Amino acid sequence: MPRFRLGDVVADLTSRTLVMGILNRTPDSFYDAGETFALDALVKRAGVLVEQGADILDIGGVKAGPGPEVGEAEELDRVIPSIEAVHARFDVPISCDTWRASVLDAACAAGAVVGNDISGFADPDYLPIAAKHQASVVATHIRLAPRVPDPEPSYDDLVGDVRAFLLERAHRAEAAGLAVEQIAIDAGLDLGKTPAMSAVLLRETDALTDLEYTVLLSASNKRFLGEMLDLDIGDRREVSLAAVAYGVGHGCRIVRVHDVQGSVHVCRVMQAILEQHQVVVP
Repeated sequence: MPRFRLGDVVADLTSRTLVMGILNRTPDSFYDAGETFALDALVKRAGVLVEQGADILDIGGVKAGPGPEVGEAEELDRVIPSIEAVHARFDVPISCDTWRASVLDAACAAGAVVGNDISGFADPDYLPIAAKHQASVVATHIRLAPRVPDPEPSYDDLVGDVRAFLLERAHRAEAAGLAVEQIAIDAGLDLGKTPAMSAVLLRETDALTDLEYTVLLSASNKRFLGEMLDLDIGDRREVSLAAVAYGVGHGCRIVRVHDVQGSVHVCRVMQAILEQHQVVVP
């Protein structure tokens, strides 16, 4: 039975999917281009996402892709006041989108209960810090490293390599003292993958959901969706929701999204379908 710990609460994800709303405290996000970089704007957006039904708020201060260097002090200055402000106002679990152990440490002290790490725990102190705070974590597959261009990625066995990477990272988290219910895994769509590779990984979601860990899907408005259908960022809402529906239907139980309201609707109808008992037709 899939379960995921959010602070003192363990969510039963047998049929329910958690909707993680994205909050970027960055001036150069690929999606919102700095729309919530100002602290007041981020807190206001957090309120909207809570009203729309977000189960988790994911706050990050550095975008995943290439861009100007953001040092540790700058990331802390962006992220910690954001977490403190959101934690003070809303009773919704907070995730910190960071690959730095020092930022996770401060984030958990400020109220975060999840560390969302797109580097695959590259910082050797990340998992010990998570264990110290009893925070849950998200292990994401990436071929190189955050912010490093990877224009021509190659794999011997795309699905097998990603699965093996995530399984090893999950086992590493357990060895650090985290329980299975504190570990989620994410295929890392668009991170060191061509659009075709990301599409294949989404299609083959079952290769991850047959493991014992919660699977997080982060496909919202991503490049692979746009390139497959020649859609600009502003035109990817429907295809993002389609990806959510596909992922949930194949066992994903956390979806990280920009469109919380639409994703909540998709996840709740999928939950209702999954909970229906078989009808015997005479």
